[in-house]
Amino acid sequence: MTRTDWLERHALYTPDHPAIVWAPTGRKYSYAELHTRATRLAATLIKRHDLSPGDRVAVLAENAVEHVLLFLAAQTAGFVLVPLNFRLALPELQYVVTDAEPSLIFVGADYADTVTDLDTPADLLPLDEVFALSETNDALTPVPRAELPPQPGLDDPVMILYTSGTTGRPKGAIISHGMIAWNSVNTEMRLDLTSNDRSFNAAPFYHTGGWNVLLTPFLHHGATTFLLPSFDPEAILRLCDDEELTILWGVPTMLKMMSDHPAFDEVTLESVRYAIVGGEAMPEPLIRVWQDKGVPIRQGFGMTEVGVNCFSLPEKDALRKIGSIGFPNFYIDTRVVDEDGNDVAANTTGELLMRGPVVTPGYWRNPEATAEAIDEDGWFATGDLVRVDDEGYFYVVGRKKEMYISGGENVYPAEVETALYEHPAVAEAAVIGVPDDTWGETGAAFIALKEGQSLTEDELLAHARSHLARYKVPRHVRFLDELPKGHSGKIQKSELADRFAPA
Repeated sequence: MTRTDWLERHALYTPDHPAIVWAPTGRKYSYAELHTRATRLAATLIKRHDLSPGDRVAVLAENAVEHVLLFLAAQTAGFVLVPLNFRLALPELQYVVTDAEPSLIFVGADYADTVTDLDTPADLLPLDEVFALSETNDALTPVPRAELPPQPGLDDPVMILYTSGTTGRPKGAIISHGMIAWNSVNTEMRLDLTSNDRSFNAAPFYHTGGWNVLLTPFLHHGATTFLLPSFDPEAILRLCDDEELTILWGVPTMLKMMSDHPAFDEVTLESVRYAIVGGEAMPEPLIRVWQDKGVPIRQGFGMTEVGVNCFSLPEKDALRKIGSIGFPNFYIDTRVVDEDGNDVAANTTGELLMRGPVVTPGYWRNPEATAEAIDEDGWFATGDLVRVDDEGYFYVVGRKKEMYISGGENVYPAEVETALYEHPAVAEAAVIGVPDDTWGETGAAFIALKEGQSLTEDELLAHARSHLARYKVPRHVRFLDELPKGHSGKIQKSELADRFAPA
């Protein structure tokens, strides 16, 4: 049977258990209250705005409980939530809104002027269909389930998440009800979640991590999420002790900001079972900082179009298998293939393919991109280059489009970056391929040093030569105070490429 309205059962099983806590005020929303409010909101959207299953509802706002309520209403009545990236420039936002064609837009107080500046045809989105996010609280009286549309099917869309567009126009990845359900199952099985787990969410809701790393698995499992409007390292550290959080998560940059904050030495973190890290490999020195604090690190890997929790490294292997993303989660099949689509041997680099119920059905109104990414057997081509060691542990070597060829040899930036991070003075490292008259391409390394440390180009290159084959050693080194990062904390290599100029 299909069950997409998760709160209906949790409101019966554990009505008083907190589902969401708005961290700035401590306001708790129980499973029973959220279920009632979500049902009322679904009815309001239907009766006041004539919404039907499949209609898009966009949101332009920072994290808020009302944003979660709109998602729960979509689970209940079959609407499709479109979280908009509030960091986009106006032309970029214009493109996404035009592509998604939402019937309504809910807007946070800080972004009301942004929406009115959109040059959107009135027949597409009349300005009287733009509402303050706070208006989601103005809902009708409770309605019986029978008066709402039937629960959506697992193949029906619940959300459209737009990719960052680093290789062109953003693409809208369709997120189905089945994807988030199976992602929750994968997460619960691999991370041993319980309904007593407590964690935070500060990732923006236009990013898949904001929804699907822990928030939707927690809602599925009946656990508690402390919601913050944005990332605040001190607030999260204090929450760990004050509210006995059990799981932390983030990209390495976020965990570094937390460990660098003075509050890190003031909190015990005794309740934290482990920290989940994704987005990129976590440097060994940072792993040791957290493990010395008593918090094991679980490296993971995922992407918007596939669940998002696809791989997990057991915490016991955090140092023994440094740099590994571990094993595929339970309901995900994998292949590692060469350019001709043939499976490669162990310890050989190839492209990662994934298949399973967590794979997107495709990109919104983009059949060409869908056909390019997903073959007729359901395999999703990730564009990520990986290798699998003799014990079955996966390692991300780099992006297929980031690999460069130097003197006829393939060079994978992630491998070079891992070696550079071994130097004790290096805080951040990124490597890109750049043109070279002799070798066709060579590496350019961008380095940010740890506070109080010094390092010359010659010293860094000598270190690299001691860890890498000569063709992998970058020919160019640029020192920056800090490497540019995107909204998720990942280093923006496209911006580094724009900055590069031969010395």
